[in-house]
Amino acid sequence: MGSGPNWPYKRRHANQIRVLALKQKNHQTQSLPLAVDVDNSLLKTDLLLESFWAALGRHPIACLRAVFGLLPHRARLKARLAELAALEVALLPRQSEVEALVSDAPEEVILASGSDISLVENLSRELGLEAPPLASDGNVNLTGENKAAALVARYGAGNFAYVGDSAKDIPVWQAAGACYCVAPGKRLAGRLAAAGVEAVAIGTPHRPADLIRALRPRQWLKNILLFLPLLAAHRTDLAGFALAFWGVAVFSAAASSIYIVNDLMDLEADRRHETKCKRPFAAGRASILAGMEASAALGLAALGGALLHSWQLGAIIALYMVLSLSYSLGLKRLRWVDIAMLAALYTLRVVAGSVAVGVAMSGWLGAFVFPVFLALGGVKRLIELGKTTSEAPLPGRGYARRDRADLRNIAITASVAALVVYTLYTYSDIAATLYGNLWMIRLAAFPVAIWLGRMITLGWLGRMDYDPIVFALRDPIGLALVGTGAVMLVWAAG
Repeated sequence: MGSGPNWPYKRRHANQIRVLALKQKNHQTQSLPLAVDVDNSLLKTDLLLESFWAALGRHPIACLRAVFGLLPHRARLKARLAELAALEVALLPRQSEVEALVSDAPEEVILASGSDISLVENLSRELGLEAPPLASDGNVNLTGENKAAALVARYGAGNFAYVGDSAKDIPVWQAAGACYCVAPGKRLAGRLAAAGVEAVAIGTPHRPADLIRALRPRQWLKNILLFLPLLAAHRTDLAGFALAFWGVAVFSAAASSIYIVNDLMDLEADRRHETKCKRPFAAGRASILAGMEASAALGLAALGGALLHSWQLGAIIALYMVLSLSYSLGLKRLRWVDIAMLAALYTLRVVAGSVAVGVAMSGWLGAFVFPVFLALGGVKRLIELGKTTSEAPLPGRGYARRDRADLRNIAITASVAALVVYTLYTYSDIAATLYGNLWMIRLAAFPVAIWLGRMITLGWLGRMDYDPIVFALRDPIGLALVGTGAVMLVWAAG
């Protein structure tokens, strides 16, 4: 594709192009070459944002340097991020109606995109298109007037049909002989009418429900861990529970913010996964841009809500988000470090509960819950390995099936460590103060041990959901075991 100075049509010719196109639209609407936009048109996603998140995961420092250094030079930024990202375009989700339109087109089909030429050429080859595509080339950002000029230069005003999706495409539609708009909203429809563009609406819009699903509200169940310090201190007052609920709310917002970031950084890995490929961002059912906006809003809400409680809770929320981002940026790809980080993030929830309700967290409680969460982290990876038949490492993780025995041994060792800590606690002065029947709390270790053994066994067999904490909160047998232990503790407390 030629650089900007060689193009015969420039912005000063835009009005002439539109007049010519409008004259010819009524005469040439059939059997026209079809020019198809890529971002949010042929694809259910945006290649620039895909490139950013893939580059951030692979080369975080180089990615951020490119963003801050090249932001005013959009074409160069797109080229640099495409180079860093090395996207696998075959995995990208497509709009089925646009894909059908391409397949049924009687004439030549060409991709005309503002994305970088390297990615668009790969996608064009993947689709088996013969016509060379038009795209940004590192010098010219092929959007709006630039795209209209390039298409008119190739086909002539009004001599092509165009598929687009945004207000930036209005100059292209005005230069086209037939127009298709992918999932137009009310605002875009109004702008099209004002510009004199008659476009056929095709494609499926994003649904708000899919963005809500990306927040993983079911994962908020994990945050009942914030009630643990309150219950361990034998406090049952309404004020304490209200403060714990406040902590749960801000932690849920922070967690959802990070879940979105994690999903955006795992897009390619999720698309290669047999079940995670159905996640909203990986499947293209939720907008990446909307996800980024939601993540930022939730993160700010979490920090603001925590600081309204106290600076200490704000500091814990900030620490959780920093550790979670570090985990997403690379620590999750390191064997053993991965499950240690998972255990630390779960333990931080218990610490947050202690701060939220104003109860000093016992060292015994911390020493008990960390190995329990370490065991469950090992179970989480055992589940994934138990559900795959491939010997290759898990997508986006450092584990393969050869690590199953080591993960099981870590889970067993951590479980034993937790039970030893619990047993030692029953001989402590704190236990003697809180419980009248020490033998009963010692016997409560048995249902907990059975529960941990059951979790490890089911994880080894791959017979539970991917998240053991969520599974544990819904498993009737496991809940009965934990409930039995809880009843024994209440009985021991008198």
